[in-house]
Amino acid sequence: MDHIANMLITLKNGGAAKKEFVYVPYSNLKAAIATKLFEMGYIKSYAKKNRKNGTVLEMGIQYTVQGPRINDVKRISKLSRRLYVGVKDIRPVKQGKGALIISTPKGILNDTEARNERVGGEPLFEIW
Repeated sequence: MDHIANMLITLKNGGAAKKEFVYVPYSNLKAAIATKLFEMGYIKSYAKKNRKNGTVLEMGIQYTVQGPRINDVKRISKLSRRLYVGVKDIRPVKQGKGALIISTPKGILNDTEARNERVGGEPLFEIW
């Protein structure tokens, strides 16, 4: 089971259903991704919550006038097919309107930060 894809689809579907918050099982990688999505304005808030059935990551969905901020996501490097990109291979997503989230040796970065830091890594997903 791909936990990152599950988190992304939960966010996308929660926005389509006009939910205020969505909940996914907690992990440090998901928390790092949520931090990056919060910094970029794709989610409104995130918090680690303790529930009786385990620890969850609560994420508030960001909305604009047109609808949810997250229109679509595309998982790139999957469990079945790992991909890696160098800094020269990182391109803008949707003519700069989207973002590519990359797992690098310097942590979870978006495409602009990775180009500025001159570091490549494993592209996790595109979001727009």
